[in-house]
Amino acid sequence: MPNSITTYSKVNFTPLEPKKEDIMIDDIAHALSLMSRANGHFPEFYSVGQHCIFCCEEAIKRGYSNKVALACLLHDASEAYIADITRPVKKNLHTYLEIEESLQNAIYEKYIKDELTSEEQRMIDSVDNTLLYHEFIHYMGHELQVEKDELISKPVFKFEEFKSVENKYKDLFNQLTNNHKF
Repeated sequence: MPNSITTYSKVNFTPLEPKKEDIMIDDIAHALSLMSRANGHFPEFYSVGQHCIFCCEEAIKRGYSNKVALACLLHDASEAYIADITRPVKKNLHTYLEIEESLQNAIYEKYIKDELTSEEQRMIDSVDNTLLYHEFIHYMGHELQVEKDELISKPVFKFEEFKSVENKYKDLFNQLTNNHKF
């Protein structure tokens, strides 16, 4: 069995030894548009791609830098290559967490260049947790024990066609990177 996966753009990608040249925004946008949030337990399909778009839009509305907004868009990008595991399980899978961190760092290195400061990471986590809180209120009527900040961006939680999510993700990426091709 090979140690690589074949991505949407036909790259043979090795998740355990990621090469920055093999990381493609088209693969990330496509895969995340097709992956469901909450491990598929919401009453309707809501994608990881939509979540990332909403995180990015919230960061922009909060007045955060383009770097932080781009990091918010990319914060779940590793899931395009290794999928996701629910938080209660993930926190107990130390090898998975190491793989995820290595892959996420490679993605950030390729697209963000500068290392994130602890304050920037705090901003990203705040946006992510705030969206998570509001997603669960909307879809499950359930309050999670995470940040309860109000959303400035006012996202509309509803099913959106996969291709539309993929295109919005890439459009936001291009806006934040000034249309540089990576």
